[in-house]
Amino acid sequence: MRVEVRYKNQLQFQAITRGHEILSDQPLANGGDDTGMTPPEWFLASLGSCVGFYAVKYLQTRGLDAAGLSIDVSAQKTLDSPARLDDIEIRLSLPIVLSDHHQQGLRKAVDVCIIHNTLMHPPRMTTQIAHTAPEA
Repeated sequence: MRVEVRYKNQLQFQAITRGHEILSDQPLANGGDDTGMTPPEWFLASLGSCVGFYAVKYLQTRGLDAAGLSIDVSAQKTLDSPARLDDIEIRLSLPIVLSDHHQQGLRKAVDVCIIHNTLMHPPRMTTQIAHTAPEA
């Protein structure tokens, strides 16, 4: 997997992968133009979308209707150092009532989401800085 992130202008960045693009920006109060989600909002959206995928697959394979499913993901920015998100909460809402059996099954299904697992088992990360010559 690879995503390229390019600086656009002001505080805007464009993320590109497999021909898809999304824009990141900062709110007006933070000096941006508010033309896109912030990186932490992308992060929460990524988690919610991943959880949603696993929830839909669980429901569909059991003949349960996934229409109307919504996922709300919230987090708090810590005041501690280093700055990070904490107290992440994921809420799945369905217009159907699930039995206890399916509620437990759905919880197990969404807990294997790759983003969820990455957070539960932090990856190794490295940062490299390279010099690229300007184009002639």
